[in-house]
Amino acid sequence: MTTINTRYISTPLTLPIIISALLFSTAACSSEPAVNATSDKQAKASTTESSMSAKKPAFTTKAVATFDEPWAMVALPKSNNTSLKFLVTQKTGELFIVDTVTGAKTEVSGVPSVAYGGQGGLGDIVLAPDFATSNNVYISYAEAGTGTDSNNFGAKVIKAKLSGLNTATPSLQNITPIWQQIPKVTGQGHYSHRLLFSPDGQYLYISSGERQKKDPAQDMSMNLGKIIRLHPDGSVPKDNPFVNDSNKIASQFWTIGNRNVLAMRFDENGKLWISEMGPKDGDEFNLIEKGKNYGWPIVSNGRNYSGTPIPDHDTRPEFEAPKVTWTPVISPSSMSLYTAGMKNDFPAWQGDFLVGGLSSKALVVVDVDNDNTASERYRYDMGERIRSVLTVDGQVWVLEDESDSKLLQLIPE
Repeated sequence: MTTINTRYISTPLTLPIIISALLFSTAACSSEPAVNATSDKQAKASTTESSMSAKKPAFTTKAVATFDEPWAMVALPKSNNTSLKFLVTQKTGELFIVDTVTGAKTEVSGVPSVAYGGQGGLGDIVLAPDFATSNNVYISYAEAGTGTDSNNFGAKVIKAKLSGLNTATPSLQNITPIWQQIPKVTGQGHYSHRLLFSPDGQYLYISSGERQKKDPAQDMSMNLGKIIRLHPDGSVPKDNPFVNDSNKIASQFWTIGNRNVLAMRFDENGKLWISEMGPKDGDEFNLIEKGKNYGWPIVSNGRNYSGTPIPDHDTRPEFEAPKVTWTPVISPSSMSLYTAGMKNDFPAWQGDFLVGGLSSKALVVVDVDNDNTASERYRYDMGERIRSVLTVDGQVWVLEDESDSKLLQLIPE
């Protein structure tokens, strides 16, 4: 009997399966009531009193633009007297520049062909550290193999110049390969391929999912199930923890034993944190440290989808344990660090991480302390799957998931 993993569902299903999936998602993955229906332009977030805090900030949402299967967004540098603009990717292979004031979208040409299907397609996008002078961006996507390898897939990362930024015909030019998953394998899940530059701009971190194959996360001959650390040109830093002249693949690794990391962010002290999807239950919030092994698939605070148990982290202290686990799952999709800027819409969130939830349809606020402890502080029922979260200059934006998904700005009450 096949088990339906509802947290990843993003394509049309037949009616009986939809009903079953919704029943499972509500029972197992969401801990708050659904949001009441409201107008398309503005929906009020749930502000039900929570045991987590008596001073839970409230907000409404303002719809700015609509997308089909968006995956990631990044803010472009803002000049005086100009609108804030985002780059937004869609899984189906489109890249847009969107004006957050007017909602106008301009498609960027020159995007490479992507292997769209399952969890695969066009993925993350980040600005190069020297974007102000180079106009370079880094993009991840799922790529199919060629020839006898055509039924296998893997994530790929490229660098490209965003040309014609302020014209009606922007395009990607000078595409340069930076990194790829090795080997390509069957299936179209757990690419991860989240991108993040270190605060000093010297290092590019890439989350590489284990592609639903489990064992590669502990295999030093494959770069699946790892967090990768490279220089911006794709070369390997000499101080990586597994640098080895006889194993070029392992030299890329910063950590091992990771499952499906869809969110990475540095905190105000320069520490790297990630949110990671567990199997059935046991989603994780982890502090990522050089050379650590996070245990997948040997340990997990969840269990296999078949129902068979997996030993918990506390049974194997040699593996790094998560700082927060979620059961039921939240299905973390993205993460942003809230800091005040020209605006300070949510001062209560200062220094907190905002985590988007897919099956939970939630925005989860996580507090991190100086002693590296962490805890869920607030949870907001958003009524829709949340694919991406972004804080810009003290304001907060979220992208819904799937077709006809809205880019929303959170407006404090």
